[in-house]
Amino acid sequence: MIRLTTPITEDQIRQLKVGDEVLLNGRVVLSRDMGHKYMKEQKPEWLKPILENMVIYHCGPVVKKHEDGHYSFVAAGPTTSIREEPYQADVIETYKVRGVIGKGGMGKKTSEGLQKTGAVYLHATGGAGSLLAERCKRVVDVKMLEEFGSPEAFWIIEVEDFPLVVTMDSHGGSLHEIVLAESQARAKALMG
Repeated sequence: MIRLTTPITEDQIRQLKVGDEVLLNGRVVLSRDMGHKYMKEQKPEWLKPILENMVIYHCGPVVKKHEDGHYSFVAAGPTTSIREEPYQADVIETYKVRGVIGKGGMGKKTSEGLQKTGAVYLHATGGAGSLLAERCKRVVDVKMLEEFGSPEAFWIIEVEDFPLVVTMDSHGGSLHEIVLAESQARAKALMG
């Protein structure tokens, strides 16, 4: 098990390989479709210091607002990442993001962006939203809440021992491609 704390250096990321298990600590920024489109098209400068050497989490959390005004997460499971494929490589490069958390993996363009910038794709367990919310210890801030709504806003949170697996690394490795190739080979052998 590898423990990482944000901000993360490029050197730390380049040491990671497909299959490595990670416990992530520190700040993480949540972003989904609207946020990624906004980052690619508008390139807001105010986001650069928030995202540099940090990790983006593809997640639309279920959020509770408490009487005193602070927020907490009720559920924080990953959303399918492939929807961000048109944007992710550009976001990684523009904002110097070191990691992307989601489920299902991403495509060739993102893989090339991970290699170029020195970043990894980290798989979070789907269907475990309430358990993962327990690892989200504090909501630090939220940006673009009124503009994007709760599931799409930029939630800035602190996580503790958030469990992840590296499934795409900065060297071109992809567990998703390995599993696909092995599955296709087995299917072909069974059929024939």
